[in-house]
Amino acid sequence: MKVLLGLVFIVSAVLKVVDMDRFEIYIYSYHFFSLNFSFIIARLAIILELVLGIGLISHCLHKMMWWGSMAMLVGYSLLLIYALNLGRTDSCHCFGDFLQLDPKQSLIKNGVLMALFLPIFRMESWKSPFRWLILIIAVMASSIGVFVASPPDNMTSDYDPEQNLQVELFDAMLDTEPLEALNLREGKQVVCFFSTSCEYCQLAAHKLSLMQQFYGFPPERITYLFMGNEESVAGFYEQSESAQYRDLLYPDMSRLVKVVNGNFPVVVLMEDGIVIRDYGLRNMKEEEVKSFFSRAFD
Repeated sequence: MKVLLGLVFIVSAVLKVVDMDRFEIYIYSYHFFSLNFSFIIARLAIILELVLGIGLISHCLHKMMWWGSMAMLVGYSLLLIYALNLGRTDSCHCFGDFLQLDPKQSLIKNGVLMALFLPIFRMESWKSPFRWLILIIAVMASSIGVFVASPPDNMTSDYDPEQNLQVELFDAMLDTEPLEALNLREGKQVVCFFSTSCEYCQLAAHKLSLMQQFYGFPPERITYLFMGNEESVAGFYEQSESAQYRDLLYPDMSRLVKVVNGNFPVVVLMEDGIVIRDYGLRNMKEEEVKSFFSRAFD
């Protein structure tokens, strides 16, 4: 039973690493932490789960691992109760994208796990003189493994890439139909270039949507320019968990691709027709977006 519980923790941690982008955004969605700090919290949560899983399987420091496991399950359960109080029904990503569980289902899962932990409380630890060394190695190996397998966006070379937006082509695009009728040169605007089939576009849309809600930017000033078809637009909103903004299926796909130099997604912040910033998924800087959004009515 103890080995099984340890394996559950390890599998859960590995699946979170595989689905790291969505797990980070899930943590950020509560707005307890900044986006950059959410990157770290996500990885610390996974490292804790790995260490507890290894500790349970190794049978070292049994009481410490037992109490640590119960504390983690109670902490997650309190977060899920808070999510239910907010009316949330989205997946908590406790098993990554592999198994989608809503807050109620996750609470039941945690209750079952805690019940399974009760019978093993009185077990004795393996009396190894190397038990603390095993713990140290588990912490180090888990930390290195998680950060190497999935380094935070703000610690990678992609955080400050060359600009993908072809500004001259974009400027000409604003003065021709169908964009000319949208009056995108008036005031502060956010224009997003997304492909409806692009997973990274879905993640960028979810991240931007959260920032818009957190910082009160007028939703009518956000425009999604899609490459795709009518049927796939509805699926994009569902998969991205983005709020629905003004959107347009751009008719000239080749022109759309040229404007972003073949790279999707691209999120453009502009004021009075002048491009202020453009971002991809990995380099969207919360403080810059927050500053832009907070000055929407200046």
